[in-house]
Amino acid sequence: MKQMLLAAALLFTGNLLYAQSADSTQKQVVEASCGQCRFGMKGEGCNLAVRINGKAYFVDGTAIDDHGDAHAQDGFCNAIRKAEVKGRVEKDRFVATYFKLLPEVKNK
Repeated sequence: MKQMLLAAALLFTGNLLYAQSADSTQKQVVEASCGQCRFGMKGEGCNLAVRINGKAYFVDGTAIDDHGDAHAQDGFCNAIRKAEVKGRVEKDRFVATYFKLLPEVKNK
């Protein structure tokens, strides 16, 4: 019985991971920033990353400087921003097919 429950749990988890990595048609809003400066990821220099469901991934398909000066006050090295994205997680990286930086929400 335990083996059947374990097998069912593994199958369910595997299907969720496949759905997350295979579905590139759905837009989703994620946190976007510099992986090294804001998300504490290991790497050289400054690289664009997104955080999805609490996990950070470096981004392929667009670069940190494609969205303004990364070192500006509101740039990715100094702020965590929201972005609307399409893509898939592949080999522990987010492969973006669409990336739109959303306007910053100012607190009043």
